[in-house]
Amino acid sequence: MEMNHVLIVEDDKEIREGVEIYLKSQGYEVYQAADGKEGLEVIEREDIHLAIVDVMMPRMDGITMVVRLREKHDFPVIMLSAKSEEVDKIMGLNIGADDYVTKPFTPMELLARVNSQLRRYRKFAEKLNAKEDSSNIHVIGGLEINEDTVEAAVDGEPVKLTPIEYKILLLLMKSPGRVFSAEEIYERVWNERAITTDTIMVHIRNIREKIEINPKEPKYLKVVWGVGYKIEKQA
Repeated sequence: MEMNHVLIVEDDKEIREGVEIYLKSQGYEVYQAADGKEGLEVIEREDIHLAIVDVMMPRMDGITMVVRLREKHDFPVIMLSAKSEEVDKIMGLNIGADDYVTKPFTPMELLARVNSQLRRYRKFAEKLNAKEDSSNIHVIGGLEINEDTVEAAVDGEPVKLTPIEYKILLLLMKSPGRVFSAEEIYERVWNERAITTDTIMVHIRNIREKIEINPKEPKYLKVVWGVGYKIEKQA
């Protein structure tokens, strides 16, 4: 399992080193910085997974540092402060911090927050990757088409399409709401200049029969009279 890298940005050396000792004992790789400027330099050099940042520091305070790092990075940030005022917490969270710990704190409390934030971030990253992996699956309402498996379905039920019908439906579904003329559909699907577009009308009618509950009152595949065809966006 990959070791998580935690950056502790704190001008109090005793707190910095105390946090480092405890986090290392729990299996974390820890980096230190004495102020916001130094913290940003560490972030540029190392692969940081979470930052613990004090609010009040010389040279560059924690609020400024978090604003700067959020321009490039989205890993979790836990703010530290001796202040207990609500306004300080709100400011930290508003500028991009994920959590807030008020001094004095126990090592166990900080570790629990670190574990929680990393767990949440890991789940978010997994969902994001899953979304990227499914970028070849197009869903409009109950209509779904999968480029990887070359399959289509309506409300979870498979729909058998011919290769040409599949290509036409895929073209329309990749740009929901956009109207394609019959000529453009022909040229995009057959990869040749359209001489006649009568065949497009036949294919559109066949696709409708397969994907619409009531082909005479289509929900998905619409005709824009005198212009062309489109897949209607679904709310």
